[in-house]
Amino acid sequence: MQGGISQRVFRRGPVPQELLPRWLRLPTATLLAACAAATAALAVQSIGQGQPGRLDSALDPRIQAELSRFPVLLSWLPDLGTLRPVALITLALVVGCVATRRWSGAVLAAVAVPAAVGLTEYVLKPFVGRVIEQSFPSGHATSMFALATICAVLLVNPPRRHVPRAVRLLLTLAALMLAAAVSAAMVATGAHHLTDAAAGAAVGTGLVLACTLILDLVISQARQARAPRSLPGG
Repeated sequence: MQGGISQRVFRRGPVPQELLPRWLRLPTATLLAACAAATAALAVQSIGQGQPGRLDSALDPRIQAELSRFPVLLSWLPDLGTLRPVALITLALVVGCVATRRWSGAVLAAVAVPAAVGLTEYVLKPFVGRVIEQSFPSGHATSMFALATICAVLLVNPPRRHVPRAVRLLLTLAALMLAAAVSAAMVATGAHHLTDAAAGAAVGTGLVLACTLILDLVISQARQARAPRSLPGG
């Protein structure tokens, strides 16, 4: 009788794999808090200025001078952060996760990127950016760092570790470098200040980390609920 109960429990289907190993959850929560604090600090230091702050005044010209030597890059890098490429990359991540039956990764990509973009475009820009008279935070930086962070999450604990750890680390760094390059290009073209790009990076990264922790919590609770419970006398 007890064996039949256990079999029926497991026939309900496998619970999706958690996205992060347990030892990474506290560092992830710490980084999430740092992203939230950085976004708030960047907004507060810009209130009432109506012009670029000290950080922007010091670093924006340097970024523009350095990247102006690469006009070809500046002509196409900003396009990567627009709606269509971001949507296509998000769709590719979702399809890839579905194809490998990594359902938690598919949900993360499908939910986190639109949520990050929506938070930036419909909450922070109208209610914070308008107050500090900046396009704050950068939507390009938000979406690109959200995608890069999703790649990092998916690569940190894959279900089948056929790809060596060093290769996964290089892929993660490449995704983050591409996100940083797009953000820097937005500063170099004058579309954003550095603080806008930095805040966008924090928002995109933090939103993905928050979604990751929430998904892992839900999956962990589902695993506990489906675990066979020993019966008296068992």
